[in-house]
Amino acid sequence: MASADPFEKALRDLDGALDVNARRLEQIKRRGAESLRRRSAGRSYAEIVEESKGPLSVQLITEAKQALDEFGARDRREEALALYSEGMTMEAIAEKFGVTRQRVSALLREAGGDPSRDGRPARSPMRGATDR
Repeated sequence: MASADPFEKALRDLDGALDVNARRLEQIKRRGAESLRRRSAGRSYAEIVEESKGPLSVQLITEAKQALDEFGARDRREEALALYSEGMTMEAIAEKFGVTRQRVSALLREAGGDPSRDGRPARSPMRGATDR
């Protein structure tokens, strides 16, 4: 059964991306061990690369990083929105995430949430000036 909860979907998608990355990491380890074995046997790096089948480690690392960036960013946005929607303040979310309140505000906007229009009390003009 599919969930309508965007954060839950983001978590599931991140989990799938982590599974794919685990396979990539194993490939990188195997390729590294094979390259070391071939190098010890006197092969040049050019020969090792030419004889290699499949993507090079550098390609696998790039793919792994891109997947973490993409799925991790979505997870972070959806988690911030879920926490904020449940009443956690931007300041509290920022502390938990290790970022600034301004970054949390940006995450909420990126997730499609508008912190100024979600039914929660807006800051008074006087408080807003001191919170920056």
